[in-house]
Amino acid sequence: MAVVPVSQLNEGDKLQEDVLTKLGNILFHKGKMLMARELEILRAFMIPYVDIEIEEDENNPRSDYMKEEESALPFYIEYHNMLQLLKRVFRNAMAGANLPVLDIRNTMEALLAQIQHYHVLTFSPRTMHMSEYIYHNSIQVALTAYTLAKWHGFTSKDWMPIALSGLLHDIGNVKIDSAILEKPSRLTGAELEEMRKHTIYGYQILKTVPSINEGVKLCALQHHEKEDGSGYPLALKGDNIHPYAKIVAVADIFHAMTGPRTYKKPSSPYVVLEQLVQDSFGKLDPTIVQTFVNRVTQFNRGTVVRLNDHRVGEIIFTDPAHPTRPMVNVNGTIINLAVERKLFIQEVMS
Repeated sequence: MAVVPVSQLNEGDKLQEDVLTKLGNILFHKGKMLMARELEILRAFMIPYVDIEIEEDENNPRSDYMKEEESALPFYIEYHNMLQLLKRVFRNAMAGANLPVLDIRNTMEALLAQIQHYHVLTFSPRTMHMSEYIYHNSIQVALTAYTLAKWHGFTSKDWMPIALSGLLHDIGNVKIDSAILEKPSRLTGAELEEMRKHTIYGYQILKTVPSINEGVKLCALQHHEKEDGSGYPLALKGDNIHPYAKIVAVADIFHAMTGPRTYKKPSSPYVVLEQLVQDSFGKLDPTIVQTFVNRVTQFNRGTVVRLNDHRVGEIIFTDPAHPTRPMVNVNGTIINLAVERKLFIQEVMS
């Protein structure tokens, strides 16, 4: 078995696992033989990778995917363990029961030990049903916040608390009516006001847990605060916002905008990065946003990307002044995205 980018599939490849759409519906069943029509459908649904049957052969150029997949397997195992634990954590929070803090910490440590297999722009869970969105989002925010904290120069003693801040930042949603959380259309004013209370509920759930860092608790309360005081629930400004909440805010916005939701399609990660840069003028901490954008776009030459006009090419140069708009080689034609403003990277494929 190998996880192979859709761009590298051949006619006749056979699926080893079901292929799910971004909304969690089955697109093709395990065992399906992929022909031209199926490959076209996979591209139309913007499926990045699939599991296919493949024999390991040193002369097979795709055997590298098998080796990479094998090395990444412990990460996916630990990710799954965290997913199952987080469901239990949220159930406990909903029932007012004690949180298994030691289990949370140990499981997070095991996952972070494999974080070299996580890349913010390209990672996607093996399977994700929309009913599990909040758990996947929380885990990915945790991983991204941890990575960003290291990039931004936080001391090592802060790394684990920041990861836990990302993991638990939305725990207050257990107190919000599921009809509001899963509503497929715009929220009314009253519904939006209720939704915003998840920050207060989250703090109330965590505040009496003695073994959780105070920054983790404040992050649940403050991750929607803005530098200019336009956020909620307390309209805090600048230095009054806890540093953990500033880190998690960037990670949370990125994943909220790039992830699939019942009411919207996921946005291009590069478009979201540009939106974060705009929000850094008054809304988000500009130094944290700059670190995030600069580091997350540091791809090697030859990285395969798909543009918003569906053409596929390779990144050949990234100007540090325009990190989200590199030069891309598409079949011998060099496209400078810093000049061609109508074009942007829709997806990093490999």
